[in-house]
Amino acid sequence: MPAPLTIILNALSGTDTKNGFQHRLTDLFAGKGVSAQIIVADKGADIAHLARRALVERKGPIVAGGGDGTVNAVASALVDTERPMGVLPVGTLNHFAKDLGLPLSLEDAAQTLIDGAPVPVDVGEVNGRIFLNNSSLGLYPVIVHKRERLRERLSYRKWPAFVWAAASAFRRYPFVEARITLNGQELVRRSPFIFIGNNEYCIEGFDIGARKRLDAGGLWLYAVHDKGRWGLVEFALRALFGRLRERQDFDREVARQIRIESRRKRLPVATDGEIQLMQAPLLYRIRPGALRVLAPRPEANAPDEGRTSAGERRSSGEDAPSLASVHGRRLKS
Repeated sequence: MPAPLTIILNALSGTDTKNGFQHRLTDLFAGKGVSAQIIVADKGADIAHLARRALVERKGPIVAGGGDGTVNAVASALVDTERPMGVLPVGTLNHFAKDLGLPLSLEDAAQTLIDGAPVPVDVGEVNGRIFLNNSSLGLYPVIVHKRERLRERLSYRKWPAFVWAAASAFRRYPFVEARITLNGQELVRRSPFIFIGNNEYCIEGFDIGARKRLDAGGLWLYAVHDKGRWGLVEFALRALFGRLRERQDFDREVARQIRIESRRKRLPVATDGEIQLMQAPLLYRIRPGALRVLAPRPEANAPDEGRTSAGERRSSGEDAPSLASVHGRRLKS
């Protein structure tokens, strides 16, 4: 008998919860002989509370139905527990689901919740707040804040609001003056964009923004040196055409812990697309294998040749990665 599921749907994620989507899900799981309690969160702020409540009151996996923000909120309740998290990727971008290799169609995603296997994935943290994808400072938090204001005040749709907000931020060109400490070294930077990834991101070519692994145990820092607005445009073009490694004005480092200090007492920080004002200094750390997520079994989703997936390690009895190194670069506490 499949384990019962608790599915937390974000009503703001783009799913049509008012016009049949909830009933469609209920019928889908009932047809597969699975008990599924579906809870609709009217506000994003309610999701983490509902997940914590389900952890106490319900058995079986707890499923995030929405985008990356919804997944983050549910994960915050399940980190460092044995309870697996499931994902119904019904948001806009679904970065986490894509990077983990989860199916994006509703039918296949539902089947993964039924017969998938829990795999350990790493969790990033900054000042006590987790992130599954990334955290950033500089331009991106400003763009997202402006985008949300446009959506609230002028009822812009998400993508037009993002384009307008990006153009506005480019004109203002906000930057961060930061002292970054990692691996025993100190970097003093004035940067329009500081990005900390939970595991390594592809930063060149047409796969920009993708990750091959979510379980290698490292935080990856990417920082662009300040060369002005058009220098940033040049940087983006070089990234698109795979020529970043030629540049000397770009930092790319991996560590277990990262400390970022600033003259400003509070900094706008993005974590998985959500913005918070955080007290400086910012203290980042990686939590290897801290979250268990339902993923297709290795037989149904074979990993790339030469790479061991988290699912393979778990099915073979190996533990989460020991964090000895990432891609040949030593990690230091």
